Amino acid sequence: MPRITTDAGRAALAAVAAAEQPARADLATAVRYLLQLLAEKAPGHTVEVRVPPFGAVQIIEGPRHTRGTPPNVVETDARTWIALATGTQSWADAATAGRIRASGTRSDVSDLLPLRP
Repeated sequence: MPRITTDAGRAALAAVAAAEQPARADLATAVRYLLQLLAEKAPGHTVEVRVPPFGAVQIIEGPRHTRGTPPNVVETDARTWIALATGTQSWADAATAGRIRASGTRSDVSDLLPLRP
């Protein structure tokens, strides 16, 4: 995934926030930018955070996963990911609403959120 600049990431986040139905390109850039920030904040390979169909990153130091389904996975939709990463929705609220699918003993990444783009 090519690096997204701060300006491009912030512009995409602003476009998504301003539109009821944002352009797919803006949504994709916003998701990927926030995943990039998360990977920078918590580098590693222990937990995989997935936001289909736009991207996935591996984070948090620990055992490296190389084949098959990782033991620690977090998956959510684009809108929920943006809300979690920007602090407009809490992890607990999203989990209670069934908007986060998390498996594995290290899959609760709520202490890393929100990000500060």
